[in-house]
Amino acid sequence: MSEKMNENIFGSVPNSGKIDVKCDIIICGVGGQGAILASDILGRASVAEDRAVQAAETHGMAQRGGSVENHVRIGSAYGSLIPPRSADIMIALEPIEAVRYARLMKDGAVVIVNTAPIYPFTVTTGKAEYPGIPQMIEALSKIFDVKAFDATEAAAKTGNSQATNVVMIGAASHFIPLKKQTFIDCIKASVPPEFLDINLAAFEAGYNSIQK
Repeated sequence: MSEKMNENIFGSVPNSGKIDVKCDIIICGVGGQGAILASDILGRASVAEDRAVQAAETHGMAQRGGSVENHVRIGSAYGSLIPPRSADIMIALEPIEAVRYARLMKDGAVVIVNTAPIYPFTVTTGKAEYPGIPQMIEALSKIFDVKAFDATEAAAKTGNSQATNVVMIGAASHFIPLKKQTFIDCIKASVPPEFLDINLAAFEAGYNSIQK
């Protein structure tokens, strides 16, 4: 299956909410890391604060553990896809994906990186080598404001490493022009009740992992 972009996943249209504050966000990782849930939380939070929001998500290879690229545009009236070299914030669920999508970020953008790698098949079978994580972080830091930490470990400490995506939302919430409580309310509305406590703890873990 080929990869394609599905636009306007929130069903919003330009100018359906406030556009006085703008923030373009890239969420990237690999299939299975919960990028869609992260996008959904951002979309719900934007709508809750009456902000115009549009988004686009990848399909195809993402369903088989391939690369995921989600665009979330808060306060934009120009469509759901973020042009190259213009995104304000990156939420990178996997380190090599941060490098892959750096082309979409403006100079000085905030790039939040989960340093826990997910090794592709070519690496696990010895056909390729995974790049050094410190070297990747160093290269990104020459251009962007990088916030790097092991979000997977932080999620595991809350009881479920699969809550890494919510840890990363907590970290990113410092830089997104929406209220912290709005994110919390939207997490409550987005996850099943049996997983709520873990996800709320994951959000707080991410929020406390970095400083603005």
